[in-house]
Amino acid sequence: MTPCPGGHLGRTLVLGAGRTGEAAARYLAALIGGRVDDVTLVGGSSSAESDATRALERAGVRVALGTEEVRGEFDLAVASPGIPVDSAFFRAAAQRSREVVGEVELAFRESPERWVSVTGTNGKTTTTSLATHLLREGGLDAAAVGNIGTPALDALADRGAEQWLVAELSSFQLATTSLLHPRVAVVLNVTPDHLEWHHTMDAYAAAKERSLANLSADDLAVVSVDDEYCRAMASRARERGARVCELSVGREPAAPCAAFLRAGRLVVRLDGAEHDLLDASELRIFGLHNAENALAAAAVALELGVAGADVARGLASFSPIEHRIEPAGEVGGVRYVNDSKATNTDSVEKALTAFESGTVVVMLGGHDKGTDLTSLAAAVRGRCRVAVCYGEAGERIARALEAEPSALEVVRAPRFREAFGAASRSARPGETVLLSPACSSFDEFANMGERGRLFKSLVRDLARGEA
Repeated sequence: MTPCPGGHLGRTLVLGAGRTGEAAARYLAALIGGRVDDVTLVGGSSSAESDATRALERAGVRVALGTEEVRGEFDLAVASPGIPVDSAFFRAAAQRSREVVGEVELAFRESPERWVSVTGTNGKTTTTSLATHLLREGGLDAAAVGNIGTPALDALADRGAEQWLVAELSSFQLATTSLLHPRVAVVLNVTPDHLEWHHTMDAYAAAKERSLANLSADDLAVVSVDDEYCRAMASRARERGARVCELSVGREPAAPCAAFLRAGRLVVRLDGAEHDLLDASELRIFGLHNAENALAAAAVALELGVAGADVARGLASFSPIEHRIEPAGEVGGVRYVNDSKATNTDSVEKALTAFESGTVVVMLGGHDKGTDLTSLAAAVRGRCRVAVCYGEAGERIARALEAEPSALEVVRAPRFREAFGAASRSARPGETVLLSPACSSFDEFANMGERGRLFKSLVRDLARGEA
C-alpha cells in the first residue's frame, strides 16, 4: 500500500471489537463496492454482540464474535491497539493477510497531510490538548485524535481541507505504523510502563521512536533531552536528517532549535529565532512536568506558523484536563486535587513537584502492576506528610514507604472510599489531599475516569456536609 488516498484496499480484516475496531470497520464498510471488496471483523475471545456490532452487520460487515480464529485470505488487516503484535491473534491475522497495520496507520495512509504526533509515557493527553488549543488560538483548524478518545479514522469523514490532526499516540498504536510521517512529532519521555505488552524497555522505547522514523529536514522532532531514552532518539533523528527541537526543563540547550525554561520563563528557539512566551507561574496547569508539556505544545504551534503572541495567550488560557492534577475543590481549608490519570510511578513523582514539600496527603493504590517502587517511595518520603495506601497494591506500597525511616505517616485502608476518608481526616488546613495512585484502577473501577469522578463526588459530599 502507498500513503495516497484512492488506492484499492481489497479484502479487509479488522481485529478487535472495541472502539478502535468499530471505527475501522465502519470506515472500511463505507468503501465496500468501491475501494474495498469486503470487510470481516473478528472480535476476539471476550467480544460479544452489541448494538455496534449489529449496526456493522447491517452495513455489510461479516462479524465473528467470541473468537480469535481467523479464516480466509485478506489484502489488509487492521489491528486494534490492545492486541500485542506477538499474540496468537495478531500472528493468525498476519499469516492470512498481505499486511497488518493499525487504525492510525490506515488513517494516515488515507489522509496523509497535516499530522502532528504526540507520544511519551506521561503528558501525552495534556500536550495533545494544549497543542490543539494553541493551533486554534492561532486561527488554524485542528482536531485532537488518537489515544485521546477520537479514533483517527472517525475524524476523516468531515476533515476539512486545511485541518491539522493532532494525534496522541500510545506505544500500542505506534507499534503497528510504518509509513506514518507527521509534520511535527513530539516525544516527551520514556519511563517503565506497559512492559507486560512490550516485554522490555528497549522494545517499548522502540515503539515510541517509530513516530520519528520518517521525519525529514522539512519536519520537526520535539524531543526531551532530560530523558535518557529520548536523548538517544533525538541523536538518531538528527543523524537521519530531521530538525530536532531539544526540549528541557532542567537546562538551556545550545541547539538552534530548543524549548526550555529561562529564569522561570517559557522560551522556544526555532532555527535560531527565540520566542520569549510567558512566565511559568502564569500557566493554569501546575508542576514542572506541565511546564515541559506547555513548551512542547508551544514548539508545535510556533513551527506551524502560530504567532508568538497567540501562543502566549493560549498557554495562559488553557485549563487543567479532567483527572490530570485537576483541582477538585477546597473543604475546611484543605485543597483536593484529582490526578487519577497517574497510573504509573513516574506520573506521581512528577505530580508531587507541583506542591510544597510537607503539605501533601497522597492517596496511593489500586491494581498492582508489579512496578518497582524504589524511586516512588523516595519521592513520597521526601515530599509528603501522609500517604494513604489502599486497594490491591496498598500493602506493597506501604511496605516500600516504610522500608527506610522517615517522618512520613503511612496509613492503610482496604478500599478507595475508606482511603478518601482517612486522607480527609489526616489533612490539615493549608494542605492538599492528592489522588495520584501510581496504579491502574481495575481492582475497583472500570477505568481511571470512574475513579477520578468518585473522588470528586466524595469531595462534593464532604463540602455539603461541612455546609
